[in-house]
Order: sequence, then structure tokens, then C-alpha cells
Amino acid sequence: MNRRFEMIGLSALLMSCLGTAHAAGCLPVAKVAWIRLPPVTMPMMAGFVRIENPCKAPISIVGAESLAFDDVSLHETREENGVSRMREVVALPIAPGKAAELKPGGLHLMLHGPYQPLAAGEKPVITLKLADGRSLPVVFEVRKSAP
Repeated sequence: MNRRFEMIGLSALLMSCLGTAHAAGCLPVAKVAWIRLPPVTMPMMAGFVRIENPCKAPISIVGAESLAFDDVSLHETREENGVSRMREVVALPIAPGKAAELKPGGLHLMLHGPYQPLAAGEKPVITLKLADGRSLPVVFEVRKSAP
């Protein structure tokens, strides 16, 4: 009899976890995530990715982190009066059914202070932070050039 109650309790616990995961809603989808391989002496790298929002509600990327880098931040490069300028982006909203393209010369992830040198083919994980507190781990591939 005790064993039966244990199984019922375990089943209830598992079902509540599944319900919580489902209630959290859908997540954005990351595609073609890559990091440009810089010259050996560069203390910074740049990450690029397409982030699609298949959800019915808007989402917002508000940060990023990685165990491979000291700091990860979202930036945008813009040309103003013929001069290329970079600024930090606090939040990147993505409307339902739309996508954000992080690419060279525009939005990108600034990857400061890699903890160890990265080589082409390596695949560090960068976790994107959403405004609602959820996170999206994304595997990036280090490449010499765009895919």
C-alpha cells in the first residue's frame, strides 16, 4: 500500500512539472549561430545568429551569458555621418512570427575575454536571457567566415 502511494505521489509530481513547463510558453528558435574567428591577439569576438519568434506573444532578449567568455553583451553597429559607431542594446524585442538577424555590420553579440583561445570548429554555448526570466541556450560554431 505504501508503495502505491509513493507511485501516485511521484506521478503527481512529474505531472505538475510537465504542466509548469507547458505553461511557461513557447521559446524563440535560434538558427545558424556562429562566432567569427578573430586574430589570435584579439580580446573580443563577435557572435551572430538568427532568432525567430514562433510564439503568439512578443519576446524580448535582454541579455546573454556564457561559461566560455568573461562578458557577453548585445550591440548594434550603425553608420552615422559616414562613421561606424557601436552601441549597446538593452533589449531586443521580437514580434510574434518575426525574426531578429544578428549579422556582421548590424546587431551582434560582443564576446569579451574568452577564458581560453577558441579554434575553428569549437562550439561554445551562449545562453540568451529573455525578459520574462526564461533562458535559451544556443550552441555557436566558431568559424573563419560566415556560413
